[in-house]
Amino acid sequence: MDMNLALQIIAFLTGVGCVYLQTQEKIWAWPLGIISVSVSIYIFFGEKLYSDVLLHAVYVILNVYGWWNWARRRVSVTEPAPILHLPRSGYVIWPVVLGVGTAALGYGMGHYFGASLSYFDAFTTMGSFIAQYLLARKILQNWLLWIIVDVVAVSVYTYKGIYIIAGLFAVYLVLCIKGYADWKKSLRQQVLATT
Repeated sequence: MDMNLALQIIAFLTGVGCVYLQTQEKIWAWPLGIISVSVSIYIFFGEKLYSDVLLHAVYVILNVYGWWNWARRRVSVTEPAPILHLPRSGYVIWPVVLGVGTAALGYGMGHYFGASLSYFDAFTTMGSFIAQYLLARKILQNWLLWIIVDVVAVSVYTYKGIYIIAGLFAVYLVLCIKGYADWKKSLRQQVLATT
């Protein structure tokens, strides 16, 4: 087995484990995420998907932050941190950040670095930055943005021929749909418990 294939399998398995555990609100998702994104940095660099390299480097930091934030906010060792809603201002701010960030990053990566599929790569990068931050804050709507990002990512990675990573993002897509449904259910129970 060649090294690139082995790394894709490691990224796949740890990535699926991470997202599954996040859908279940389990704090141990974060260390698996750190492994997955660290391995992915190497894979994306080899494919000249430089926005994804940047994204996964930031993911390392956001995974550490998510781990810390979920640990700090949890009610007890067995009771996870509460789920929050995106504030109204977020419905304006985050789409603007996504649009402007995609345009700027896509142009820069394409023009200065010769990045492949620079605007699509930039969209998945900017969308993932935002979604990962919202996930680390434990905001329900992170899953909706992840769903959009994963649809685009599957297309980009399939086009680039990194099929295991494309498959990983297809699994992520399914898990994100599950995560949204599970978190909505948990949020309803959370609200009922406080009333």
